[in-house]
Amino acid sequence: MIDPRRLRILRAVADHRTVTAAASALYLTPSAVSQQLSALEQETGHVLLIRGGRGVRLTAAGEILLGHTHSVLAQLELAEAELAAYAGGTAGEVTVAAFATGIAEVVAPAAGLLAAGHPDIRLRVRDAEGDESLPLVLGGEADLAVAVEYRGAPGEDDPRLSRVPLYAETFDAVLPAGHPLAAAGRVALAELAESDWIGPYPGNPCHDMVLLACELAGFQPRLVHSSDDFRAVVALAGAGAGVALVPRSALRGMELGDTVVRPVSGPAATRRVFAAVRRGAERHPLISPVLEALAKAAAGLSTG
Repeated sequence: MIDPRRLRILRAVADHRTVTAAASALYLTPSAVSQQLSALEQETGHVLLIRGGRGVRLTAAGEILLGHTHSVLAQLELAEAELAAYAGGTAGEVTVAAFATGIAEVVAPAAGLLAAGHPDIRLRVRDAEGDESLPLVLGGEADLAVAVEYRGAPGEDDPRLSRVPLYAETFDAVLPAGHPLAAAGRVALAELAESDWIGPYPGNPCHDMVLLACELAGFQPRLVHSSDDFRAVVALAGAGAGVALVPRSALRGMELGDTVVRPVSGPAATRRVFAAVRRGAERHPLISPVLEALAKAAAGLSTG
């Protein structure tokens, strides 16, 4: 009989590619992870991992078992959801990991909706960048993520997650008030090719979106200043330090100072925001109302 707890460890190792990283994500020691994997190999009668200098990779047998692991763990999530529903489990806490703007745009309004319609469901919110929240869900540290599409993000067909699209928003150009294009109605990104740029750090999904938008416009931006705080980005632009692309919702209600905000002509960067839970958990009586509240809070937010 295969122990499903060991299947969770196998998936963590497959996700993180090293025993040490998987152990950290699972709050276990590397030796405990190695012991559990050895026990899993004994249970299955197959070598599941090949250890190399830079990490581990799954054998063909390991890949086969990983495919079944996704289904087994999703079914266990579904079983827990149905048992909770049977027991009337409509009171409890749901941990939501979301990036700052997502918290302001949908998580906080959803909390208000839940307080009115489901007062026994309590949200615990964790601030996590758009690429950090999904690993928290997969690792069991959060029940639900509000995340953005980014390069390397799990796709809609990922067997580990169920996703609900929330909203999509465009990025606007933020220019110093004295910039030659400040008086233009719209700005073509190619016209900013020679400007200094301000943008998020590598690893932030918005960094990838800015780079991709500029590449499509035919140039690589000269990123001189870096900050993940869009207020800092706007302040630097107002000081004449450069130009930037900023998600529209992040600019809402912000003191813009000595900057102008202009829509971008042609293809523009777009941030697509979605909610995600471990596959099977979407029917849990605590999580399902939260997904519904997030979708309701996001209605009408999409910009284009």
